Amino acid sequence: MSEGRASKLEPLLFSIGDYFAGAITGMLTAAAVRGVIGQEMDMVLAMLIGMVVGMCVHVVFGLVISPLLGPFQTMVPGSLIGMYGGMFFAMRDSMQMRWVSFNRAVVVGAVFGLFVTAAVKVYDRALRITTSET
Repeated sequence: MSEGRASKLEPLLFSIGDYFAGAITGMLTAAAVRGVIGQEMDMVLAMLIGMVVGMCVHVVFGLVISPLLGPFQTMVPGSLIGMYGGMFFAMRDSMQMRWVSFNRAVVVGAVFGLFVTAAVKVYDRALRITTSET
């Protein structure tokens, strides 16, 4: 592969990696929260526990993956996915009469991770455009 082609392909690969890391963070958070939160748990307590569990998942996974993709690209979306995802998933798991299947919960976690990663990328791009104009 020529040097010019490799330099054009590199940002795309890093972007794919960012989305992949976001999806994996969401999946791990959903799985970990599912393992900790019971259906009979109080919703407020479940949300607090889910937030802590999600943040722990994000820190561990983020520290593993950030040398490959960069700290900003993994830690910022990961922190939002872990904290808010943990709270949302815990709230869902504590208040549903019938539990959503584990597979469905993990897929929702992946979609949430992709959504948050995309939102952070859009916000970062908006900030870069704003600062380059001044």
